[in-house]
Amino acid sequence: MLGAEEAVSNGILRSIPARDLARWLPYFEKRELSAGKVLHESGEIVRHVYFPSTAVVSIKYAMENGSAAEIAVVGREGLVGVSLLLGGGSTIGNSVVQSAGQAFRIRADLVRHEFLSPVIMPLLLRYIQALFTQMSQTAVCNRYHVVDQQLCRWLLLSLDRLHGNSLYITQEVIAGMLGVRREGVTEAAAKLQKAGVIRYTRGHIEILDRPGLEERSCECYAVVKREYDRLLPTPPH
Repeated sequence: MLGAEEAVSNGILRSIPARDLARWLPYFEKRELSAGKVLHESGEIVRHVYFPSTAVVSIKYAMENGSAAEIAVVGREGLVGVSLLLGGGSTIGNSVVQSAGQAFRIRADLVRHEFLSPVIMPLLLRYIQALFTQMSQTAVCNRYHVVDQQLCRWLLLSLDRLHGNSLYITQEVIAGMLGVRREGVTEAAAKLQKAGVIRYTRGHIEILDRPGLEERSCECYAVVKREYDRLLPTPPH
């Protein structure tokens, strides 16, 4: 059984009134998620909803030719499985663990029932609006901004959902998330490292200068962050 003190490590669960959350707690399962684990396949019926605590999950859309790109990233501020709440039941994208960590899993039918609560529904609808803003801004960013700016946006969004200032991920995986060539990510990361903004070794990126990273990002990060800050409580530290 999940304890209330653990549940508050997720922003959505922390915002649910204690009396309502108490009904959910016996049904949660704690899950340690490894990087690369697929939580939902495209077209698959959503049977569980995940509330990340320390894990970060990438929502990716795959093309028929096998290529894919990230359309959103979810961490301790939200949940994975919003298509269930919208009545579709299945998802058009793949939910893949980007950074290993813990999440709390609950059966989809239990969440669907609670979604009708006049207390919980407004909170989840605000989260869905914030998530849709991120998806929309990601599409615009990938179309109009250079790889250097896209990488900064992606690093900042990921950093907001992690504990600490380090990411354990390869440039090849980042290139896949952004839908660009690996060489472009390598060149962009080299510029950031030369400027003293990041320190990069294979599979590990440490952010040294967050303000510098924000300065080099396009406006897309600020748009998304502003909407999350407006609609949702501050994610737990």
